[in-house]
Amino acid sequence: MWTGTARLIAHNDRRRDEAVEVKIGVQHAPREIVLESDLSAEELERIVAAALTGSEPLLSLTDTKGRRVLVPSDRLSYVDLGEPNVRKVGFGAL
Repeated sequence: MWTGTARLIAHNDRRRDEAVEVKIGVQHAPREIVLESDLSAEELERIVAAALTGSEPLLSLTDTKGRRVLVPSDRLSYVDLGEPNVRKVGFGAL
């Protein structure tokens, strides 16, 4: 039987193998910002919604490599959340 802590650890281990691609469009910027996040799509949606409603002045996300992206909420054009992808390690099939 799983305890609460063991279930949380197993869930976190599983999440490390999946990443969600996030594309952020910024007003008056010619290119979109693309990053991969360890957060779930639901968590990302909650963060983006808080930025769009004005309760947060900045959209702040950290990618899988630890880099932090900050975008002023009033400059957001769109945010595209992709499906979780399983990370591939090593050489893939050609």
